[in-house]
Amino acid sequence: MALLPEDPVRRGRLKLLALALVFSTPVVLGWLAFLFDWVPGATGNYGELLVPRPLEHPAFDALKGKWVLVSFDSPECDAYCERKLYFMRQVRRAQGRDQLRVERLWVMTAPGAPRAELLAAIDGTQVLGPPGVRLLSQFPFAASPADHVYLVDSHGLLMMRFPRDPDPSRMIRDLQRLLKYAR
Repeated sequence: MALLPEDPVRRGRLKLLALALVFSTPVVLGWLAFLFDWVPGATGNYGELLVPRPLEHPAFDALKGKWVLVSFDSPECDAYCERKLYFMRQVRRAQGRDQLRVERLWVMTAPGAPRAELLAAIDGTQVLGPPGVRLLSQFPFAASPADHVYLVDSHGLLMMRFPRDPDPSRMIRDLQRLLKYAR
């Protein structure tokens, strides 16, 4: 007992019908997804992607070629600030051999000097004095620039920000993925 009929005309029609089904299936599925407002799953990144914009400041010109984690906070640096700076350090260290491609920048939002023990704890983080209105206006924030950790790519473009209380392991994955594809 054969799967296809013996009649060549009928066999040709069945093959044509099978081909039509194979090629029309994606169109029908796409139409059904549109009809029922199907939304694909969440994006793969943790940080919020921003519209890339060049940062105009000598500090970022000097760091071109490096990915930069940027934090804004006062020189007094409360517990939240210390935790952010610690996360930035750990995220950089977790990159392994790629950590040389990542820099950290702490932009102080007021005049003053941070505590010596804090500076020792965040050794390697570049500290920039009060930024001025021009630099602050280049970073999007709702209430305060200190609410986020920002990521600047190796071309000096602001491209991502992480939420107020970031999950360091998810920050690590985002940065690993970006460094991998930016080789």
